[in-house]
Amino acid sequence: MNFVTSSESEEPRLTHAAVLASIAGLWLCYFLLTTLRGSVVGLELQGELLWRRGVVSLAGMGVTALLWLVLRLVEDRSLGLKVTVVLIASLPAALLIAQVNQWVFASVEAKVEQKIGEDRGVSIRRDEAGNLLVDLPRAPMDHGVDEASAASPRSIMIAPAPTASDRWRAIFDIALGRYFLLLAWAALYLAMLAGAQARAAHQREERFRSAAKSAELRSLRYQVNPHFLFNTLNSLSALVMTGKAERAEQMIQTISRFYRHSLADDPTGDVALDEEIDLQEHYLEIESVRFPERLRIKIDIPSELAHFKVPGMILQPLVENSVKYGVSASASPVTIVISARTEYERLVLTVADDGPGGQQSGHKGFGIGLANVRDRLKARFGDAASVTSGASQSGGYATELRIPLVKHGR
Repeated sequence: MNFVTSSESEEPRLTHAAVLASIAGLWLCYFLLTTLRGSVVGLELQGELLWRRGVVSLAGMGVTALLWLVLRLVEDRSLGLKVTVVLIASLPAALLIAQVNQWVFASVEAKVEQKIGEDRGVSIRRDEAGNLLVDLPRAPMDHGVDEASAASPRSIMIAPAPTASDRWRAIFDIALGRYFLLLAWAALYLAMLAGAQARAAHQREERFRSAAKSAELRSLRYQVNPHFLFNTLNSLSALVMTGKAERAEQMIQTISRFYRHSLADDPTGDVALDEEIDLQEHYLEIESVRFPERLRIKIDIPSELAHFKVPGMILQPLVENSVKYGVSASASPVTIVISARTEYERLVLTVADDGPGGQQSGHKGFGIGLANVRDRLKARFGDAASVTSGASQSGGYATELRIPLVKHGR
């Protein structure tokens, strides 16, 4: 359905092309059906009637276009008012079309009467008063009629001259048919307008839903940054307090690169998997300054999966949990593994560690990070995504994300 809006607050309007096409279609159907009817019933002088019928159809298009201009004044009003305007405005419009019809076909009426008389072997004419006469030959054997009189035809009136009342009655009879024709077009027009308005309302609803979804995603994404910043500043403070200035400077530079990367992205958009992994490597590089002897990193991302899209920083809370409850809580080296694979048309992302975090899975820190991830995936993919987490077979902790395969983002 074609429609346009001049502003967000205004009701949509049908395009001129759509309205004019409906008007032209209506009167084209009228032209074809009346022509077919004339052929079926055997009306005389079809050639004479055809072009006159075309003129009436063109006049009908013009009058219907005027009716449309009237209806445009109440397009954004109630349905009851629209129907009332249609019922009232269609009456003079129908009378105007009927008047044009009478005027166009008046000149052919005498020809049709003459043709009927010729087919029946008599002369049909109208006298000066407008009475319809038929001229019949006199029988020469008629009593009291001489030969001279018998040679002249005998005129019989078969219909009196139409009065003004008769003319108006004929116009109203034609107008009645055109009235219902205009009502049919108006019903079509209102249905088209209602469809356009319903479609516009649906699009507005979709925009509002999308805006709400984006706001939710943005809010959830922004929850990640303060938490990360708090942890890194604590780590930086610890390095400064212990006099490890060189490592503190290294961490500051790495933090700068991390934020330059993370803040450049749309907080509600998707990023390529290789970009997300690169971001997590930046973060783990920061943490390796704190835990140079204990933090081990293993990345297992097949190259054919690198182009698939994932929500930005979706792995950040999971990697932070592994550092906080795995590496930080252990006196021995801990390996954090980030891996990806496909399974049943889903991208499966796993963050796992072999630290002691498996025995602390009830800690609230796990719940906050996982809740953020679950909420973001729910907002982005609905029920098409899932999160599974728990103690791993190695004694550590593992979280597995299953999301749809997205190649081009949103």
